[in-house]
Amino acid sequence: MRDKLVGYAQRLTEDHSDAEDVVQEAMLKLWNIRDQLHEYRSIEALAVKITHNLCMDAWRKKRTKVISIDQVTITNQSTMTPDRLLEEKDEMRLMREIVDSLPPLQQTILRMRDIEEYETTEIAEITGCSAEAIRSNLSRARKKVRDIYLQTIQEKKRRNEV
Repeated sequence: MRDKLVGYAQRLTEDHSDAEDVVQEAMLKLWNIRDQLHEYRSIEALAVKITHNLCMDAWRKKRTKVISIDQVTITNQSTMTPDRLLEEKDEMRLMREIVDSLPPLQQTILRMRDIEEYETTEIAEITGCSAEAIRSNLSRARKKVRDIYLQTIQEKKRRNEV
């Protein structure tokens, strides 16, 4: 079963040593729950699921280190007034908070597609979701971000008018 898990992990991580690490961690998790393994219909399916989840965790950690919303720079900072620069930073903070409020899968898909510019098929392969589920979750996430953003901006305008 170990060879199968390493092959699967290597397809997800695209790195043999990362795959080995993930499988070792998966085996350790299985060992720690060895007394409950009789409760599962298929230990192999459980091992694959644990390996998949660990690969996703490792991928998220790796991608988070590569790019985050905080690293997106505001264009033409040198020509902006201090007030406008502060407004831009507030808007970035608001967008980050809105994205962080999304369900985890929608957060992941939105970041992968709109920030990291992955293709739908790549996201589907990495997350294990169908391409249709990716498109649906992406649409919902974008709509929610847009709705919350517009609502927040309108509330700020109303408070400033009063």
